[in-house]
Amino acid sequence: MNLKRLFHLKREKGGRRGPFWAGIGVVLMLLILYLGVLPLVEAGKRMEEEILMKRKIILKYAQFLQNRKAVEEDLQRARNQYEEIQKRLLPGETPQLGAAALQEIVKKLADKNGINIRSFKIVEPKELAPYRKVSVQIEINPVNHMLSLGQFFFDIEHHEKMLMISEMNLLVFNIRMPNNIQGNLVVSGVMAGVKEKEKGKEEKT
Repeated sequence: MNLKRLFHLKREKGGRRGPFWAGIGVVLMLLILYLGVLPLVEAGKRMEEEILMKRKIILKYAQFLQNRKAVEEDLQRARNQYEEIQKRLLPGETPQLGAAALQEIVKKLADKNGINIRSFKIVEPKELAPYRKVSVQIEINPVNHMLSLGQFFFDIEHHEKMLMISEMNLLVFNIRMPNNIQGNLVVSGVMAGVKEKEKGKEEKT
């Protein structure tokens, strides 16, 4: 009887320890999950996001390399156009210098075509950001040859500099001599505009 009772008590003690160890096991599983599995899952997600971001960067870089030649060609074309425009601008940093250069060009073209210029008058310049338009009004003596006058106009409009005839007022005083023409015209050219610093200095002066 004593042995059976002792055995029964041991079984009762063993039965009480079962839930305790089960609780310990649950706690250990939760710790493993919290300290081991979840960090690994989060690290995996971050790694996937980083890989995706790097793939996007590589794709953009690859597209840039593919378009690099076209971009360089566009830049070179724009650079050539800019240099061509600069060549066609009148020289000088002030309207007076630009107008003087324009006057010299017109005078040479007039001499070339046998046109006598009576007077020059500088017209008020106009700002056409980022450029500046300068003009001179010229009065010509009577011209006997229409061909010379037409060639004079043609040379102005097709000059290597960016020139134009912006105004023209020609008169025939004698109907019996229609080729005898005189009058005045305004010849305009384009030069570089005023920079902000230089503009401030001009306003102060």
